[in-house]
Amino acid sequence: MQVILLEKVVNLGNLGDIVRVKDGYARNFLIPSKRARRATQTAIAEFEAKRAELEKAAAEKLAAAQAEGEKLSGLTVQITQKSGVDGRLFGSVTNADIAEALAGQGFKVEKAQVRLPNGPLKMVGDYPISVSLHTDVAVDITVSVLGEHV
Repeated sequence: MQVILLEKVVNLGNLGDIVRVKDGYARNFLIPSKRARRATQTAIAEFEAKRAELEKAAAEKLAAAQAEGEKLSGLTVQITQKSGVDGRLFGSVTNADIAEALAGQGFKVEKAQVRLPNGPLKMVGDYPISVSLHTDVAVDITVSVLGEHV
């Protein structure tokens, strides 16, 4: 199915690109999340008419993400979990825990935006984590996992 992208999509294209994707990807993800529209003649004409305001909205989103990224850059988040004497956690620290800790500090971050390259954190220590605020804005923070002996 051919769709016209209404915003930048990672590994697919930029705003206004007409791309061919699998039918299920378009029907189940791109179109319901308002990231794309079926590429018909009328949709293309409507997009060209609205192109300037869509580009302006995309630029505003990028600027807001960059401003939030500057505040978030270099931040250290402390999370306390129950642990054994050897430093291993009972359970793990996931992206949801990190997003919740950031929300507690006043940052609006969804758990899907928190990137854990090696999976959930299972040991006490400091870990570099990437937070993807926008497709073009990724910020590195440090998560300090503290052990609470039981």
